[in-house]
Amino acid sequence: MTSERPPETGSEGAPAKSAPAKRPVEVELKYRLKNMATGERYLGAHELAGLRASSPTRTTQLEDRYVDTADGALARAGFAARLRMSPSGTLLTVKSTNRRNGGGPHRREELEGPADRTAGPRDWPPSDARSLILEMCGDAPLVELVTIRQLRRRRELRGDGSLFELSIDEVDVVARSQVVDRFAELELELVQGDEERLAAVGEFLDRDAALENVAVSKLESALAAVKAHVRRHGPLPEVGEDPSRTRGTRANGHQQVAVVESAPAPEAPARQPRRASRKSAAPQAEADPRGLPVGKTPGVVADDSIAEAGRKVLRFHFARMLAREAGTREGSDPEELHAMRVATRRMRAAWRVFGDGFRPGRTRRYRHQLRSVAGRLGAVRDLDVLLEAAERYLADQSATEQRAAEPLLNAWRVFREDARVLLLHELDSDDYARFVEDFRVFVVTEGAASQDVTATQAHRIRDTAPSRIWSSYEAVRAYEPVLRWADVETLHDLRIAAKWLRYTMEFVREALGPETNDLVAKVVALQDHLGLLHDADVGASMARNFLVERAGNLSRVESEAIGRYLVSRERELARLKRTVGTPWRGVSSLAYRRRLGRAVAGL
Repeated sequence: MTSERPPETGSEGAPAKSAPAKRPVEVELKYRLKNMATGERYLGAHELAGLRASSPTRTTQLEDRYVDTADGALARAGFAARLRMSPSGTLLTVKSTNRRNGGGPHRREELEGPADRTAGPRDWPPSDARSLILEMCGDAPLVELVTIRQLRRRRELRGDGSLFELSIDEVDVVARSQVVDRFAELELELVQGDEERLAAVGEFLDRDAALENVAVSKLESALAAVKAHVRRHGPLPEVGEDPSRTRGTRANGHQQVAVVESAPAPEAPARQPRRASRKSAAPQAEADPRGLPVGKTPGVVADDSIAEAGRKVLRFHFARMLAREAGTREGSDPEELHAMRVATRRMRAAWRVFGDGFRPGRTRRYRHQLRSVAGRLGAVRDLDVLLEAAERYLADQSATEQRAAEPLLNAWRVFREDARVLLLHELDSDDYARFVEDFRVFVVTEGAASQDVTATQAHRIRDTAPSRIWSSYEAVRAYEPVLRWADVETLHDLRIAAKWLRYTMEFVREALGPETNDLVAKVVALQDHLGLLHDADVGASMARNFLVERAGNLSRVESEAIGRYLVSRERELARLKRTVGTPWRGVSSLAYRRRLGRAVAGL
């Protein structure tokens, strides 16, 4: 639907010379939910005031960053702008802020267009929304007013030739990484058809005492919540902040989206929130850009059920995976991809440790998608490791030797780029987008897909973790009789067994107690040693294969240089096999078993 456009105003509020035009209009009903049960009832109903549900419920996690100039040019002109981050990308929306008088539907002009949070408005793709931003704000930088995160569940309703979208929004108002308010709203938007039909539904909803008619936007509610929080608790505390956000650039020099600095909103006396920075992979609280509630650790405790402990671990590492996705896509720092791969491996390990707490049929698609993503990440990471090892070796060689070995490195770089293309194709796929959206809901919804258990069935961490840990330890100890003459394949299997022991302890680290850190460190030392051994073996095998396949295309100097690198990898492999006993004794000793027994007994 459309309506006449009001007179244009410039960035200073003066009338512009452009002629009036028409803009799309959003028409909707808005209600504040007094309890979530009411929202669930409406969302699950097959019929609402004569309208029939015509689609299944879809769930989306959204993050809305509201922006304006520091002097409030958009607000003065009667508009609000938001950048909405969702699994499908970044969307700019500009809405008029005209208030509704009395009851009935909200009617607001609305323009939308694509945006890029790594660039300023002039670099966004053309759209009417972008044109309006530039018209009202000119070259003035945009600043962030407030962030709103919401879990939206929606479905379509039809009746009398009209189409509506019913949504239940669970909203978090975030200020400097703190949730300062939470509320839930029901919205019914007219997508197509007669506005009188919407008004008739509104009369029906107005009679429900559990719904409160809302006359303000989410932005106005959020700014009021921040004001109220400041009045009650004083100024919001500073938080650790990514320096790249404070001047509108990233560390790699790219311009940060519209937000140059989080300045106070025109309506609020206090400075408004900045988005928390994303830190390294160290064990600390990470602010996922899509709003998952995670802490510094998974937070598993002894009384958690298997399923809910697994959900905590999955949520923690899912947030870490998402936090590294942008860096992985950008591709300038291999450690971003490495950290994302580690997060996917931890999640896959969590399914192995806690998977029997969930219904297999309900979670099979999650495990399948994780395996696919982890495989694509692993293909790129394995080549990164090969290239890093070769470059370290060549750094100590002469310039002539470096040039002669270049055909090998060039071939591996081509393989890596091919693997990266497949990875980006995976991350851009509809299957991945659906997985992220659905899995986010799964990891924050207590009880989702959990197995039914009886009161007398062992289902808590304190009941089940001891046997799982000892079983994993037994799988490692089983290699002791063959360790002295084990081949590379057997040592690789030992590495996998050590990895499962490590993860099984790490996932319940808090429940086991402080002694767990040293126990895990011993396993990590063994795992790292075997990992280096595996890398040396793969490097030698690939160099050998390259020499065989390219023998007719290499000069004598190139063949000899690559052959010397092959010999260096074989010598490193032999050294690591010869010295595996040192880290092995760290986990096989009587002292280790006693310490492990004390930790497990504490459960």
